[in-house]
Amino acid sequence: MSKRLLFFVALLAVFSLVAAGCGDDDVTTTAEAATTMAGAEPILACQVTDTGGIDDKSFNQTAWKGVTDAVAAGLATADSDYVESQVETDYAPNIQAMLDRGCDLIITVGYLLGDATAAAATDNPDQLFEILDFAYEPAYDNIIGAVFTTDQAAFLAGYLAAGVTQTGKVATYGGIAIPGAVTDFMDGFVWGVEYYNEQKGTSVEVLGWDVESQTGSFTGDFESLDNGRSMTQSFIDEGADVILPVAGPVGEASAALAAELGDVWVIGVDADWFVTLPQYSDVILTSVLKGLDVSVYNVIEQVVNDTFEGGTMVMSLANDGVGLGPINDAVDAALVAEVQSIMAGVGDGSITVGS
Repeated sequence: MSKRLLFFVALLAVFSLVAAGCGDDDVTTTAEAATTMAGAEPILACQVTDTGGIDDKSFNQTAWKGVTDAVAAGLATADSDYVESQVETDYAPNIQAMLDRGCDLIITVGYLLGDATAAAATDNPDQLFEILDFAYEPAYDNIIGAVFTTDQAAFLAGYLAAGVTQTGKVATYGGIAIPGAVTDFMDGFVWGVEYYNEQKGTSVEVLGWDVESQTGSFTGDFESLDNGRSMTQSFIDEGADVILPVAGPVGEASAALAAELGDVWVIGVDADWFVTLPQYSDVILTSVLKGLDVSVYNVIEQVVNDTFEGGTMVMSLANDGVGLGPINDAVDAALVAEVQSIMAGVGDGSITVGS
């Protein structure tokens, strides 16, 4: 059995143990989500993407998987659909298009759709919405805002990166400086490196992000592979040999450059990059998983079962909302075991992520 498979099996075991000890009334686990009310009718679920597109191998695509999983489970109808946003001015008309279609649930993908989603929810109080990476205060009765503790999973990735670097320098960059949705990854990564330094007496340095000032390196978009490549090259020129790009499809440019050079690791985000970008598997260290699909599936199930309640859904390590993907076979087994142990500690609260 490969190290990647061993780690994934262990990861599932930890999730099961943590979920058993840390119940959450608002979120069901993947296994629990398989059970629905007898005779419940499937719904028409509709997604409005951010500008990365439905096939971004990251944020939008992972969210859409939640819909297709629900279709496969009989929770959503086969004609459930999506509409892609090309620019920010598409958000409002795209939401209106789904309203006109009569969707039972409209899923808007990303922080940047916050205003457009709130406006539509206000004008259409009987329409149900889920928005990913955004929550409202005060809450709307007809919106579930799903937020993700990605700093927990990125903490594990940071520890791992510090353990494999040969240069003593690692780096992270974002697409757009979006609080939570992007910067939580970067915060957790830095904290994980710092925790490694504390435990090992090392001084691994993180380029690209300062937690205290909340300033760092951003490409300014989620589309330009050229920007991602140049950003990655600049970090490599400074000596970094592990890169965490938090920039949706832009991150593929980091993987491509790492594959060309051969002595640089890249860490995926949102989805398991061994699955979505298998051509770069030799240089993928691991992936920081964000359970967008789990959240979408859960909300669809709530609509089907007539248990939908507006508010905030917190997706964490305890409910499969975030996690760490398989680790590359080349990583030493002892380091993998350390990461597994730390993951359990973060899950049960014995290890604190951040200040």
